Amino acid sequence: MEFACSHVVCNWKPETVVPGPYPTPASLVSEDRPRTSRLLSSSNHDYDNRVAVLPRPASEISVVPPPLPPRQSLKEPKPRSQPPPVPPRGVEAKGETRLKANVNVLSLSVGRLVDISKAPAIQCTQGPVFCSRCHAAMSSLSNVQSKQNEVLWLCEFCGQENRITSLDPGTKRTHRQSLPRRDILYITEDSDNDYINLEDMLVVFCVDISGSMSVTSEVAPGNSMRSPTYVSRLQSVQDALQRALSSLLQSSPHRRVALVTFNDEVTVYGDGTGVPLTLRDWSLVDFDYIKEQGEKYSTPHCIAESIHPLNQKIKEMREHGATALGPAALVSIVMASRYTGSKVIICTDGQANIGLGALEPGSPYSYCPYFYSQLAKEAVDRGVIVSVLTFEGTDCRLAEVGRLADCTGGRVNIVNISSVSTEIQSVLADSVMATDVTATLLSAEGVYFPYEDEMAHKLVRKLGNVTEGAEVTFQFAVKPENVEIFQRRDRIPFQLQLDFKTRDMQKVTRIVTEQRRVTTSSWVWAGSLNMSVLAVHCAQLCARLTMEGRVLEAQRQLKAQQDLLKDISEQRPGPKEESIYGNWISTMSLICEDLSGDNQGLSDEAAKVVYQMKRARSVGARKHKEGALGL
Repeated sequence: MEFACSHVVCNWKPETVVPGPYPTPASLVSEDRPRTSRLLSSSNHDYDNRVAVLPRPASEISVVPPPLPPRQSLKEPKPRSQPPPVPPRGVEAKGETRLKANVNVLSLSVGRLVDISKAPAIQCTQGPVFCSRCHAAMSSLSNVQSKQNEVLWLCEFCGQENRITSLDPGTKRTHRQSLPRRDILYITEDSDNDYINLEDMLVVFCVDISGSMSVTSEVAPGNSMRSPTYVSRLQSVQDALQRALSSLLQSSPHRRVALVTFNDEVTVYGDGTGVPLTLRDWSLVDFDYIKEQGEKYSTPHCIAESIHPLNQKIKEMREHGATALGPAALVSIVMASRYTGSKVIICTDGQANIGLGALEPGSPYSYCPYFYSQLAKEAVDRGVIVSVLTFEGTDCRLAEVGRLADCTGGRVNIVNISSVSTEIQSVLADSVMATDVTATLLSAEGVYFPYEDEMAHKLVRKLGNVTEGAEVTFQFAVKPENVEIFQRRDRIPFQLQLDFKTRDMQKVTRIVTEQRRVTTSSWVWAGSLNMSVLAVHCAQLCARLTMEGRVLEAQRQLKAQQDLLKDISEQRPGPKEESIYGNWISTMSLICEDLSGDNQGLSDEAAKVVYQMKRARSVGARKHKEGALGL
């Protein structure tokens, strides 16, 4: 766990104190949402947190977090239960900024945390001991008292007294050895299967061959000696697929590959060695029938055995007809779900206009807004990663279709004839680290997580499939009525419980427990903040709010983060990071302005950016640049 601030700022509050629910700060509640009233707590003091931009001390070492701004010495210190005094308006007042952005943010490098081969954590086959009330796990931070036949544990998260007898799992370890460490892996001895071939996964290429794929673009200008060269979208995809097959043959010869094409009908070629399956007419609107056919269709051969028939099927593809994207995506996902960690790569250039999931206005098939969300859930449950590639200059309703990639950990991108091959290679290179991933985050009672569904001090988020480099962020705050209580505390505990399945179907729970000091200061020094964590969180949160239609809330968050980023960059300039993170915020601000100006939906280009922002990760964690925005 990586925190944006060295301390927990327990007296942060929204821009203005207005009655409202905790999960979404009251000042950020959109106008069309009902407000609930609550009495102002006595902990709503006149002071607020401020960020100070101060000159960096010459003797400071860059790797050591800078101290908080100095305070005037007092002959008789005030009791800790009292609000901290406002700093003197001297040197500290320079660069004074109202801290509108919440700096209580933590980041989880999930792609690294689920990689148990590189985990420094201690491995254990014996299950953890959980609190009977909040389900926190006992750790080295726990305060336990041993008696003859039981252990008394006062939970540091909820205060529950747990009596653990000698028959409970983990008690034997607690008696004879030290408590579990702060980072520990609990590995289930029994896996779902006796043996798993990690190369035995399926890659399904789901390709649009509708009439619009015949549109050509100039790839080589002409001169006095020859005419310009034009290539159609389908020709570029055919070349990209053949290159991808050759690459897979070299890198993963035992991997299975299947081909599915769609226009006004869906054709399943599988590995190219069997009889194709064709879905047309009424079958394009029968969800259960398509699912049944996908489950029955077999792909027995690996790429080493099927590359020649697959190449032949790719060469024979011809563009014509409508776009049955929904049925093709469904059958592809069902086929891939037979093998854990499989991928579906959808390449299309137009709106679905026939069969399930039709999006085009005036389509004879009724549009169901939940189809692609339901399909994404199906893929997540079965450990399938879906990526969606569309062509520039087209309108595919990427905001809808992109849900397939957003929920499953895949990529969303807009390509052109020249870049489609490179993008497919990038999708194939994404490594599936774990499936069925669930992150549970706990803190002390009185803490809540803004912009989440619950007001509790415990947050559960299902992450589904996790690829290498995946990163998620959370923000937390202290409820107003608990501020004074927390200011009397020295530290606040945090615990991450990460449940997942590895590629070989081994069930693992990783538990990381930390504690952070509490600051009662009403100032936060800008140089002590982690710009990477704050910027990634801003990108992910604002993109999520935008996709949920909460544009005004996203705009307020962007403005607050923009001001904070400016203060940080003035104190600790970093030209590369500042440029990339500033670009994120500026781009998202423009998208939100467009959406608030007219109530139109997201364009494909805007949807691509928003989906990429949801997958944003810190610049230092990247091995290579992934596009103009650094995403």
